[in-house]
Amino acid sequence: MEELLLKTFVFYGFALITIASAFAVVSVRNIVHAAFALMVTLFGVAGLYVFLQADFLAATQVIVYVGGILVLILFGVMMTSGRLEMRIHIQRGQLLLGGGISLALLMLLLTVIANTPKWENLTDDGLTLEPTTERIGKLILEDKFLLPFEVASVLLLVALIGAALISRKEIRD
Repeated sequence: MEELLLKTFVFYGFALITIASAFAVVSVRNIVHAAFALMVTLFGVAGLYVFLQADFLAATQVIVYVGGILVLILFGVMMTSGRLEMRIHIQRGQLLLGGGISLALLMLLLTVIANTPKWENLTDDGLTLEPTTERIGKLILEDKFLLPFEVASVLLLVALIGAALISRKEIRD
């Protein structure tokens, strides 16, 4: 009982951190502060993935989004922008339309949550689950997803070589 209470407390802690930092992303004026708040949001989502026993998604979230995309955003902002303060003028109609759409999406989300049947967590029953990375690896490398996986890897390699060729100064001149 004590362990379940601790799990619940930590889960709601991650959820609160994620929601609060996501609110900070859209409300702060300094874009660098917004990027760091986005980092906290992405770490919070990774923590929630851990609680859902999706270890592969949690690791991918940290490596790809926090490690790659967020660093790319920060470098892009630092390299291209002299001003880090942005003044955005929002008209009243835009604010009302955005608030209405947000409220409608919130109501839809709460309806889905309320109508979702309760399911039991398998680990609370003493059963153990195999890691998701093993199942994903078997699906990609043994089953029907091997060919699309290889095609995607070749396309990414061609895009990387093309980007390297385009960025070379000798080739452009």
